[in-house]
Amino acid sequence: MTGPARAELEVLYRISVAVQQVVRDAEGSPHRADVVAMGADGTPTEELDRLAETEILKVLDAEGVDWNLLSEEIGHVSRGGQSTLVVDPIDGTSNALRSLPFSTVSLALGRRDLAGIDLGLVRDLHRGTTYWAARGQGAFRDGRRIHTRPWTPRSEIFFVNLGRPASERGARLATKSRRIRSLGCASLEILMVAQGSADGYFFENTPETRNLRVTDVAAAYRILLEAGGGVSDAKGQPIESFPLTVDRRTSIFAWGDPTLCARATEEGYL
Repeated sequence: MTGPARAELEVLYRISVAVQQVVRDAEGSPHRADVVAMGADGTPTEELDRLAETEILKVLDAEGVDWNLLSEEIGHVSRGGQSTLVVDPIDGTSNALRSLPFSTVSLALGRRDLAGIDLGLVRDLHRGTTYWAARGQGAFRDGRRIHTRPWTPRSEIFFVNLGRPASERGARLATKSRRIRSLGCASLEILMVAQGSADGYFFENTPETRNLRVTDVAAAYRILLEAGGGVSDAKGQPIESFPLTVDRRTSIFAWGDPTLCARATEEGYL
């Protein structure tokens, strides 16, 4: 990879490393789970999220880039640029606060909506594994190209959001699938589909106000598309025009093989 995309990905990578260090430094702190503010979408912001977000802004200033920022915690910050960095400082905060090894920093660069996301980078904050993709240039995990896998019903694995707020569609999909997993980290679960470890990922809550934000999925969305997969909402409707804002929420159905998407619709999964 050469040119502007490479330079921009290198900035995203340095941001991700800095966030991982902040998270490691905060391990054992009695205050990392303290609620210190309310996020831009009205949900609580823990100290760990605030530390990660502050570090991202610090690195952006040090790198001298003028990207605007859209973050789960502080919302939209205009920095004079044409591109917007869509950030989830810690995807899977509940896991991170409980020392469960399923959390990431999610970084995507683009304009206007999901279709306008050109670059995505997600770093696993536990393992240090880094996934990235640039439009039209494939998807990678630690430098090795990744691909989705063909769907085989007899060995399928789905990641499905379960629990009290989960929709009936999610429960129905769980009963139709051979194997079910749930990590509580949307970006990481979508990436399991991108690298061929799973066949699909489904997230739908009720009410809709408890669904996912663009900050949760923007980076993984671009990576999955470059790996050969696709994404719709839980009803099978396209989400390419989903805007870069924290004011909106969406359900997600991500798949690796288009045949799976067609079968899910035919058989009433969706």
